[in-house]
Amino acid sequence: MASVVRPPSTMSSMVLSRIQSTNHKNCKPASYRFTFPRVATRHRAICCTDVTPWDPPPVTYALKDDTTKGEFLTGSTALFETLSSDQTESAEVLTTDTRQVMKLGYIRWPMWLMGPLVLLATGMVPTLWLPISSIFLGPNIGSLLSLTGLDCIFNLGASLFLLMADACSRPNTVDQDPCLSQPPLGYRFWNMVATLSGFILPFIMLFGSQKGLFAPQLPAISFAILLGPYLLLLAVQMLTEMLMWHWESPVWLVAPVVYETYRVLQLMRGLKLGVELGAPAWTVHMMRGLVCWWVLVLGVQVMRVAWYVGFTAQLHQNGSVTASEA
Repeated sequence: MASVVRPPSTMSSMVLSRIQSTNHKNCKPASYRFTFPRVATRHRAICCTDVTPWDPPPVTYALKDDTTKGEFLTGSTALFETLSSDQTESAEVLTTDTRQVMKLGYIRWPMWLMGPLVLLATGMVPTLWLPISSIFLGPNIGSLLSLTGLDCIFNLGASLFLLMADACSRPNTVDQDPCLSQPPLGYRFWNMVATLSGFILPFIMLFGSQKGLFAPQLPAISFAILLGPYLLLLAVQMLTEMLMWHWESPVWLVAPVVYETYRVLQLMRGLKLGVELGAPAWTVHMMRGLVCWWVLVLGVQVMRVAWYVGFTAQLHQNGSVTASEA
């Protein structure tokens, strides 16, 4: 409370000492004094408080569900609180996981381009642009080894491609469960039927030629040059698929498409070599039948990819069966 008191007013006077006229003759000294009457005043006190009358009243807020019983923002009064060891470890784990995800992301991004480039460089470029004359030197062992080495180069590129595809399908962190995928039993059965059919037809052709069922007879070295690399790569494909089924790798659906696409090119190369070798007409027709067979199998494999994508999408919508059980 503060008070302001006005002091009493005093007598005010004003004195004019002298008035001088322009006429020097009538110059008389005079003094005039004007006196103002004293005005009586009362002592007035002005009381001031912290809140003026024109300010709005203070607004108070109340919580509907006050579980703190009037204790708002209760806690430690220290300005800087120390973190516990559990909180520090959890923060470090989150930071480490984030760094691992970023590192894996940086490593996997080039794989999306490196994998197809490796497959193209090892498989398609030598088969399409390498002249036949540099590979085929005649019906001898050297030509057979040259063709086998060319297919082995493709097999190395296909293996690298499948490894990169398997790495891209893995989870980002080590804590997550690996993405295991087991092919259905029906898929494995029909895939083995297609592969064994690709084995049986060339051996039937060789057996008929040796027994005189097909004339003229096809020499063994010519048969090895035409269909030897084909049979070797078919055996490698079968072994690769069985290993993927055993490891439950998600790449089991991609491997047949990779190998069967190259097999069509391999058989087309065999048709060109058949003209160089002077192979019988029945041999050329048999190889054309093999080309048609593997084109048909390749089309079925591509349709299986579309079926599997739709099947897994339906499982995710239902949410009743996991992908591993499917």
